[in-house]
Amino acid sequence: MKVRKITPSVFEIPLGVVNAFLINQNELTLIDTGSRQTGSRQTGSGGSTHQLIQAIEQIGRVPGDIRHILITHCHADHAGGLADIQRACEATTYMHAADASMVREGKALRPLTPAPGLLNKALFRAFIAKSPAQITPVKIDHEVSDGELLEIAGGIQAIHVPGHCAGQLVFYWPQEGGVLFAADTASNIGWLQPSIAYENYEEGLRSLRKLTVHPFEVACFGHGKAIRKNAVSRFRQKWLR
Repeated sequence: MKVRKITPSVFEIPLGVVNAFLINQNELTLIDTGSRQTGSRQTGSGGSTHQLIQAIEQIGRVPGDIRHILITHCHADHAGGLADIQRACEATTYMHAADASMVREGKALRPLTPAPGLLNKALFRAFIAKSPAQITPVKIDHEVSDGELLEIAGGIQAIHVPGHCAGQLVFYWPQEGGVLFAADTASNIGWLQPSIAYENYEEGLRSLRKLTVHPFEVACFGHGKAIRKNAVSRFRQKWLR
């Protein structure tokens, strides 16, 4: 597992088929935690927590440096490792109220349907249909509202983007050219495209259009490679046609 430096302060941590991210400044901010599962296609033999700790050490920090944990949504591949990470550090955890209420009870999934297209249906059957519906119950310290400016890393704006998941948030960090942590609003596996699965596909498209008003040079995804240049232009070309 190799940590990828996206901007001077942003690091991508590949955890199998899902990514987590670190903002490395005076204190560490972790965005998503991967899954708690071990020995799976998602996390590898060591599990997400072990891999996250390795990544933190690779950039010369320790887990105790994490002060903030931003969770984009309740799905197990993004929030499943949260309980373990919380035990490894003293950090404040942030999440949208719609999904915070679920993960406090250990719930990780609402009904999903594949996005249009035969490929999405095939990928849905292979990767999404058997997604865990339960995770270890966790505490959420701060319920985040749409548009809220979090006093983290010089200021991070939370944007509510339902569609893929009712309580999904993306996080916009205006520093270093503007970085959008796009979660599962879209993916960039081979090419920029919507997510594989949705609770409400049309609402998901509206959320993607909503993001295009923000001037971000870089887009980081839960699934797929980061776009490191002219990312908002790519989003506008794709979803404002």
